[in-house]
Amino acid sequence: MAPQASDRTSPVVTRLAPSPTGLLHLGHARSFVLAWLHARSQGGRVVLRVEDLDRERCKAHLVEACVRDIAWLGLDWDGEPRVQSRSLEPYERACRELLAHGRAYACTCTRAEIAALSAPHADDGEQRYPGTCRGRFTNPQDAHAQTGRESGLRLAVEPGSVAVHDELHGACAFDVSSEVGDFLIRRRDGAIAYQLAVVVDDALDGVTDVVRGDDLLPSAARQALLQRALGLPTPRYWHLPLVTDEQGARLSKRRGDIGLSQLREQGVDPRTVLAWVARSAGLERGPRPTPADLLSGFDLRALPRSPARLSPADLAGLIS
Repeated sequence: MAPQASDRTSPVVTRLAPSPTGLLHLGHARSFVLAWLHARSQGGRVVLRVEDLDRERCKAHLVEACVRDIAWLGLDWDGEPRVQSRSLEPYERACRELLAHGRAYACTCTRAEIAALSAPHADDGEQRYPGTCRGRFTNPQDAHAQTGRESGLRLAVEPGSVAVHDELHGACAFDVSSEVGDFLIRRRDGAIAYQLAVVVDDALDGVTDVVRGDDLLPSAARQALLQRALGLPTPRYWHLPLVTDEQGARLSKRRGDIGLSQLREQGVDPRTVLAWVARSAGLERGPRPTPADLLSGFDLRALPRSPARLSPADLAGLIS
């Protein structure tokens, strides 16, 4: 079934979706503030979703820190936060549906086996799955009976480009089959993969607009395939230029780039962060704006299309 486009006359619903695998940094702050402004400037709703399905990397104390950091920025949300790990049945139901319709299949391959058979994708190092288990098993139980291994689930991806429309980038196309192949929707340890979870949750939450960094633009193609396979609507996508340092490297949790918790604990006024976000978005609202001060005349389409550089002077201004 083809995806249903989000109704452009319906109220805007967007989401703030931190992943508690590390501390939030200034790049996250910029994306969250712009997503919040996009919804609130149009009288829309904001959903807070904690994406904590990575069992190895997500920690309870990081969940609390993410929520505190977002509130510290002065951003609010509607209703109770959705914590993905607290309700797994919607994802399992989607997996059963994809299996029943022949859109997904069981896979017992390990990462090492896949790495031995395929070269990494040039852009992000992700291994392309060569399709080893496609057509090999009738279901996960059969896979276990034949191999003695637990199996994950992969979406069967047909050859050809996948069209995606982004409100800032325009028409885009990605060849998911040649770039990543049949991708995981549930891992061998039972953990639900990000691509499936985000599609299911966006539909459950009625999300009409997804505002996030443009490093995730290729993911939109995989999500579009899942939306089509599950008969779910496709939200409007707004992929923002990333925040980079002076050398052009994007900010990263793993590199330990300056975190919002660090700023908060140092007594930094969050309005200085909002002022920096405003300047990076081409807005001038004074040195200490509140989120409400940034609403008037806000238009995400007017956002500068080049990466937002975080200079040493910017950092000094935040912590002075």
